[in-house]
Amino acid sequence: MADCNKGYVKVKQMGTNPTSIDGVDIGNEHKVELKPGHTLYIVNNLYPYMIEFLEGSTNPRAKIENENRSSSKRTPENSLNVDTETPRKLVKKESNVSPSSSSGKISSCPTQGKSNVQEVKSQGHWSQGLKVSMQDPTMQVFKDDKIVVIKDKYPKARYHWLVLPWQSIASLKVLRAEHLELVQHMDAVGHNIAREHTNSKCAPFRFGYHAIPSMSHVHLHVISQDFDSPCLKNKKHWNSFTTDYFLESQAVIEMLKTHGKVNVKERISDVLKTPLLCHMCKKEQATMPQLKEHLKKHWPT
Repeated sequence: MADCNKGYVKVKQMGTNPTSIDGVDIGNEHKVELKPGHTLYIVNNLYPYMIEFLEGSTNPRAKIENENRSSSKRTPENSLNVDTETPRKLVKKESNVSPSSSSGKISSCPTQGKSNVQEVKSQGHWSQGLKVSMQDPTMQVFKDDKIVVIKDKYPKARYHWLVLPWQSIASLKVLRAEHLELVQHMDAVGHNIAREHTNSKCAPFRFGYHAIPSMSHVHLHVISQDFDSPCLKNKKHWNSFTTDYFLESQAVIEMLKTHGKVNVKERISDVLKTPLLCHMCKKEQATMPQLKEHLKKHWPT
């Protein structure tokens, strides 16, 4: 519920993806007040937003309802609840860091630095970001008539690409037997990209999908197992790639062959909270800095 006189909008986090205001975590199912001048960060602090109250709207309620109807449907796993009854404009800060090189290797992670502010169009919900990136020539590494390969904007390893179909497929839950050939092609292209852009001294790769992705549009991760990246910041990042939360590409292909659909375990999100275990030697590490230092022992020489 918003209070125009007091100038705030209540924001509630729904689901597991961390959300914060000015660096302070909201917490799952908690509500906080978002005021002008505050910055709201969603999905692991990757997407910053600010709120602005507009003056003099003749029919504010009608405007808000129109914006809500045209925005993408939000799901409990990857969205926020914003309760408001007042006219407002939602704006997003643009990162001032350019994408990583075409090889996929990075030296720094995009940050929420000072930048220009632009209005977010009603159809530009953050979860639809991949649909924008896949059309951006500067992000594309390879494309054909079925798929496009782009650099992950926030790579979690030295080499990290996403393989996306041009066909609109929201998530793994939508995949059926008729998508088998497409998914096999995505897998083949992913392996080719890994071979063409790396050398014998690189860490091995894994190819797979997040069980419950934060971004709409099904996408295959092609990621090197060095996990050497400043964008790898927390336990949820780590566990999303090193536990059962990460579904192997071949396992998805076999499920489509056998069952005609992809089965995701119930309460799979719980594994994101499990201890930090090295994916190579399985030794538990107390903190992310300790884990990242430990990983250096396993890097190819």
